[in-house]
Amino acid sequence: MSSFWSIWISVITLGTILGCFLLLRWCLSNKTGVKEGDDMHHEFDGILEINNQLPRWWTILFYVCIVWALVYLVLYPGLGNYKGLWNWQSSNQGILSLAESKAAIEKNIADGVISQYDREVAAANEAFEPIFNKYYATSIPDLANDPEALKIGQRLFSQNCSQCHGSDARGANSGFPNLTDNDWIYGGTPEKITETLINGRNALMPAWFDSMGADGIEEVVNYALSLSGRKVDDSLAEKGKERFVVCSACHGADGKGNQMLGAPNLTDNIWLYGGSERAVTETLTYGRNGVMPSFKTTLGEKKIHLVAAYVYSLSENK
Repeated sequence: MSSFWSIWISVITLGTILGCFLLLRWCLSNKTGVKEGDDMHHEFDGILEINNQLPRWWTILFYVCIVWALVYLVLYPGLGNYKGLWNWQSSNQGILSLAESKAAIEKNIADGVISQYDREVAAANEAFEPIFNKYYATSIPDLANDPEALKIGQRLFSQNCSQCHGSDARGANSGFPNLTDNDWIYGGTPEKITETLINGRNALMPAWFDSMGADGIEEVVNYALSLSGRKVDDSLAEKGKERFVVCSACHGADGKGNQMLGAPNLTDNIWLYGGSERAVTETLTYGRNGVMPSFKTTLGEKKIHLVAAYVYSLSENK
């Protein structure tokens, strides 16, 4: 905050408190010309107005509030850039990454700064660490049948994964896989799901327009769609079968994909970016770049263990 705004805020804050004090003092003085306790000669609906002082309890309470406001401003930050005698702050401002957050926490500890958010996080970690340790020692298949563990996993999923995969984990045709259908690009075992969450994934489908041209892509599209039983132009599909040899390096000669490479199965009619002729043509023409971020730093392995159990439970019996 610049010096101008710091001074501006301080003047407004202190001026408001001073104004309240002066208004209170003015209200306590008798400027009506009528003795205290006498009739003010105002009547409404049979009720007379008497010149009485403000109630003593109300006056004392107002003074207490003014004093408390000044004490608060001395102890806590509230006057522009002033940090307060207790060196307290609600949270670390301007943080853009976890690395910056951790650095800020370490600096606060070294400088003796009290960060309320850091203290609450530390208290939460201390309270919940035994719970996470307990679940971490349990296998994912067992956790997939534990309702309480799944509730925690679902909450973690909602906070960290639902932005892409949806709150129901059914994904979207914009490159976010459905996690409930037992169709896995990199494998759906507990180990593979955990690996995906810890390390993330970077998927690349190259563009083929320069090497195949529009006609070649049309032929391969027809062949690719035919692998899942779709109605296509047989003559184009036959030509596309010959061109598919370059695709088989990843998707396999039978088009059933390769989970080691993250190459999708083209025979099950499940499409990551949409299965219409137009969508598949777009995929071949421009390629696709998919990124699944790593959550190792964000969540840690113990929380990832619970998320993996929840995700595994979604398709376990499908």
